[in-house]
Amino acid sequence: MLPSRAPSTVLVVDDDLATRQALQLLLASLPAEVIAVADVPAALEVVRQRAVDAIVADFQMPDLTGLDLLALLQKEGSRAPVILITGHATITTAVQAVRAGVAEFLEKPADPVALRATVARTLEQARIEHEVRRARDRDEFDAPAHLLIGDSPVMRRLVGQIHRAADSSSTVLIEGESGTGKELVARAVHDLSARHQRAFVRVNCAAMPDGLIESMLFGHERGAFTGALRRVDGAFARAHRGSLLLDEISELRLDLQSKLLRVLQEREFERVGGSETIRVDVRIIATSNRDLQDAVRSGVFREDLYYRLHVVRLRVPPLRERPQDVLPLANYFLAQAALEHNKRARDLSPAAEELLLHAAWPGNVRQLEHAVERAVVLADGTVLQPEHFEIDAAPDAPVPVPAAEPAPALAPGGSSPFDLAQAEEQMIERALAATGGNRARAARLLGIHPRTLRKKLNTPPRSAPGQP
Repeated sequence: MLPSRAPSTVLVVDDDLATRQALQLLLASLPAEVIAVADVPAALEVVRQRAVDAIVADFQMPDLTGLDLLALLQKEGSRAPVILITGHATITTAVQAVRAGVAEFLEKPADPVALRATVARTLEQARIEHEVRRARDRDEFDAPAHLLIGDSPVMRRLVGQIHRAADSSSTVLIEGESGTGKELVARAVHDLSARHQRAFVRVNCAAMPDGLIESMLFGHERGAFTGALRRVDGAFARAHRGSLLLDEISELRLDLQSKLLRVLQEREFERVGGSETIRVDVRIIATSNRDLQDAVRSGVFREDLYYRLHVVRLRVPPLRERPQDVLPLANYFLAQAALEHNKRARDLSPAAEELLLHAAWPGNVRQLEHAVERAVVLADGTVLQPEHFEIDAAPDAPVPVPAAEPAPALAPGGSSPFDLAQAEEQMIERALAATGGNRARAARLLGIHPRTLRKKLNTPPRSAPGQP
């Protein structure tokens, strides 16, 4: 049984009393309860008793270290992210921490602004993961109507329109490119309406076989056609007093468009092969990835049906019109995929964020979701890197070009003043120390690409000259 969950909890683990008190004071302004303990056993006891969203731990403590804490948490099945702080930053400890799966690795004395920002970001990621688990528990991943993610101006405007549309009983037409989330918007309109406790029935007009589409919409009587062994209700009957989503309505045949028009006007229909007139109370929500006005002009869509549908029109913007939402969406999909596939990935590297922000996304939100899921499946560590994604930047986006690596400085005090490999190790160690363990910033200081630095960190430390 999982421990009861507080709104947010940060656990500080440090054997020094003054440091614990300073960290508690620093993090007190965050929207979370801060608990401080002196050692690893006490930390484990807290985690067993309650949900913890972030752990800030000292690397070097008596008896058990911060890395020991991380290993014990993983053994007990805890997913709490660990931020390690150390006063003894070396290449070896940095590599150990990264390979063990720490969320962040900072040097003492940690920069207060950077530490607070790191914890705040970790709490936000924990909040997203919690929402993902709740959605999964309620089987809402297919259409999480309460999770219209995005704070861009166009999305804020759309959410306002959704609320206003939900308050009415009018027919709603939702237009937008493929992959933008039109069905999600339709589900939100239903869930926010007075019909939310009634059925929400979806019919994909583009996927139904020609010979069955009429039966699927209106139902059929026994013996209406070969194989009709009993009377079957169609989508309209099943959606009585609820909502009926006609997905990609532009693909509906012209002869069925006239029958649909009658249902919209008269609120009645007959089953295939039957003569009984059936009255229904159904709210119609239709979606289209084509401009229906163009379809009317082309003669493939009835003009009278178009105007009957075009009572309330909602336009779902493509992802290129809402770049501010790319990273919030990516983080949500990351948490969802990590949970579904039982992977350790928790965060995007700065270079991966830049890649996602500059991608073209012709497939919109659906393409972004699939790209992040693939990256999570391929990644072994906790942070997604650009090489985990198979996407291209937009044609007009700046493409980052790895800078040439500078010649390393001479190694002061080394066994040889001309040992370039040793000097390079020392330069990387100093850059990591100067940036508090932030690899992207350290790479910029060194004038190399973050991918290059990552490869160097993952290479075992070289033996000193004269050693085996």
